[in-house]
Amino acid sequence: MLRFDYVKLSGATGNDAAPLRRVEPHHLLTSHGRWYLIAWDLDREDWRIYRADRITPHAPTGPRFAPREVPGGDAAAFASARFRGSTETDTWPCRGTVVIHLPASDVLPFAGDGVVEELGPGRCVLESGSWSWVALAASLNRFDATVDVVGPPELAEAFELLAARNASTARRGVISAE
Repeated sequence: MLRFDYVKLSGATGNDAAPLRRVEPHHLLTSHGRWYLIAWDLDREDWRIYRADRITPHAPTGPRFAPREVPGGDAAAFASARFRGSTETDTWPCRGTVVIHLPASDVLPFAGDGVVEELGPGRCVLESGSWSWVALAASLNRFDATVDVVGPPELAEAFELLAARNASTARRGVISAE
């Protein structure tokens, strides 16, 4: 068993250090240049992912334990799913399909893990995902092109919400940050 103090994300309210954590460590992996510990949290009775640079271990460590299997059996897929906001699978909780009025060759380098299909000159289909509908709609604006929503309706509603927010921002103009 590993016991450690864990520093919360910067900007969190209250004390920076969370209460002592007691975990059964299972995997250490890297993602986007950071090390992460995947562990079974004994007090929360759930799988958790901890950034290694926020861990301050306590000595001595606790008793030995029988290793559990990480959900799905693959630590990297488990971490990827959690980073995407999913608890079950390595997929985005919000997935949608759009037609982008650009050639597939212009969209493909920026599609991430999305699937791009050519429709003809100057148009392609993109199926992509994100952790929320608004985040997905916002990410599709990066193409600076006309976008038609194929589905689902929640994605079209997210575009409508973003349009209202952006119109409000434009009406207010530039403000002082003070």
